[in-house]
Parts: sequence; C-alpha cells; structure tokens
Amino acid sequence: MNQSESLSEQSATKERFPISIFSLTVGSFAIGMTEFVIMGLLPNVASDLQVSISQAGQLITSYALGVAIGAPILAVVTHRLPQKLLLCLLMALFILGNGIAAIAPNYTILMIARLVTALSHGTFFGVGAVLAANLVRPDKRAGAISIMMAGLTIANIIGVPFGTFIGQQLGWRASFGAVVIMGIISLIGIIAFIPHIRQEHNSSLTKQFRALMQPRLLLVLLIGALGTGSLFTVFTYIAPLLEQVTGFSESSVTWILVLFGCGVTLGNILGGKLADWKLMPSMIGNFAALALILAVFAWTDRVPIAAVITIFIWGVASFGILPGLQVRIMTMAKEAPALASTSNHSALNLGNAGGAFIGGWFITHMGLSSLPWVGSAITVLGLLLALVSYRQDRQR
Repeated sequence: MNQSESLSEQSATKERFPISIFSLTVGSFAIGMTEFVIMGLLPNVASDLQVSISQAGQLITSYALGVAIGAPILAVVTHRLPQKLLLCLLMALFILGNGIAAIAPNYTILMIARLVTALSHGTFFGVGAVLAANLVRPDKRAGAISIMMAGLTIANIIGVPFGTFIGQQLGWRASFGAVVIMGIISLIGIIAFIPHIRQEHNSSLTKQFRALMQPRLLLVLLIGALGTGSLFTVFTYIAPLLEQVTGFSESSVTWILVLFGCGVTLGNILGGKLADWKLMPSMIGNFAALALILAVFAWTDRVPIAAVITIFIWGVASFGILPGLQVRIMTMAKEAPALASTSNHSALNLGNAGGAFIGGWFITHMGLSSLPWVGSAITVLGLLLALVSYRQDRQR
C-alpha cells in the first residue's frame, strides 16, 4: 500500500501540463506580438499615414487604455458565456482588429482597429488564466498560468523582432498580417484542444462586484500596478538610457532587449513554480529582489558588461511576480474569478501607463540616470503594501 501511494505521488509530480494550456500560450504570444511590435515600426507607420511620431505613439497609449478600461466592461457583459465559447469570440475579435489594422487606409481607422484589438487583450488573459488554473491540480495552478503567460514573454524574444523585420522589409501592414495568422492558429488550437468545462455557477453581477470591491483585493490590484509601474518607469526609456548613459550603439540595444526578454521568460516560469510552493513569501521576496536590482542598476548602468548582467537579472525578477499575483487575485475573488483576473490586467496596464508618465517626468526634471532609483522606490512601495497584505492574511 505504501509503495503504491509512493508511485502515485511520483507520477503526480511528473505530470505534464495538458496541451490545451499550450493553445492558450499561442494566443498570448499573438497578443504580445501585436501589443509590442508597433514600437519598432512607429517611424514607418508615421511616414506612411503622414502623421507625426508623437501621434503614432498614441496608438500605443490608446491600446493600453483600451485594455485597462474595456476589459472589465467586456468581462461583465460576457460573464454568462461558456469559457471556451468566450475565448473563441475574443480570438475572433482579435483577428478582426488586426485584419482591419493591416488594411487601414488612414490613421483614424488604424486607431479604431487598435482599440478593437485591445478589448480582447485583458479579457483573454483573465478568462484564460481561470481556465488554465481549472485544467490542472490546485498545487499546479500558478505554474499553469505561467505557461500561458509565457507566450507573452516569448513574443518579446521572437515575435517582436520577427514582426519588426517583416514590417521593415514588406511594410508595417505585413506585420499585422503575420499577427492575424498567429491569431488564426490560436483559434484553431482553442477549438481543437480546449475542453468544455462546466461552470459550477454564475454569480449575479451584484455578487461579482461585491467580490471585486473587497479592500483586501483592491490592495493586491494596487500592488500589481506598482510592480508593472516600476518596470515601465525604466523599460519605456531603456533604449535612450543604454545609448546615452551606458554608451551602447543602437544595434547593440536590440540584442540586449532580446536578452531581457529571455530573463522575463525565465522569471515567469520560476515565479509560477515559487508561487505554487509559497505564494505570498515568494511574492514578497520577489519585490525585495526587484527593488535591490533596480538600485544596483543605478550604479551599473555606466559599466556596459555590468549593465547587461543587471538587465538580464532585472528581467527575471520583474515577471516573477505575475503568476502568483494572478493566482492570489483569483483565490480572493471566488465569486468572480474571471472578472477579478481581467481587472488585474487592467490594473497592470494602468501601471504601464503610469510608469511611462512618471519616467518621462523624471527625465525632464532629473535626467535619464534617475530612472533606476525611481523604479526602485516604486518597488519598495509595492513591497511595503505586499507585507501589509500578508499581515492581513495571517491575522485572518
């Protein structure tokens, strides 16, 4: 009997993630590609549509705001739909938005296309995270979410450079065409591999909003926003920082960003494993490590080799927080896991926009070299709030 139990435990430990989760990974890869590829094509878009670079940049800002505002609204409107059907509809909306972007005749149509695409972003990750967590054992939930989120991080390593190359060679519209193809592949995978999971109950909207408005849950949403805010305070301006402060050439910056993407992917996987082991202690440790790394970067950003090493470690720490954060929010909002998960992505995107704004303000008043210190300070604030959240749990 003991031997059979031991064998059962070993087989459970070696259990692989189901292929259905990897179809969600493909979808998150496509979404990550469409979100970030336009950053490398802004001059091409601005020239072709005869607008300024700053106007073209609004396509990025509007996308982030579309995710932040539109995703919770869409989650509320669609909360009674079966999860598999909803994922199919979201991916169809994603394909439609990128298809319109590929043929957009002017700036206004392209802006509308970006907003349409943004609606699918947050809700896809929110519903996808809930579904991925339901496809595995409870002790593997954070790991399953990290596998799904890995598509977003891998997009920064492979998808964005590939999409940028296509756009530079064949025109920026071809990049959106490539994203459409990835979206179709993901849709086929969702139809073929995602099972129909029976939802136990559909809470009323009143109960869902009550679950979402818990002060403890709102605190966790704020913690997540501070985490991504600290990242984008620095990362938004990483190219000029590396060129003007560290002294790298423009071509070298591209490869450094690929290395950062490798660190992000590694951190996402490790963060999932650590969160499955000890959720809040691992999150608190990750925030502390992130604050320290950014403070170190304030010194190493003037030494090329040290800067590259620091950037890789920064990538690992910056995304190690997300899987545990997602699981914690879903666990706290048992009456509305999909709405809470979607709202988490809204909070993260608000953090993105806020971090970029804060970084720009400090560049204007204190220069590029101040950014790592500012990012570290924001992370320390997130760390303090994480400690408060952990203390609340222990008291309960």
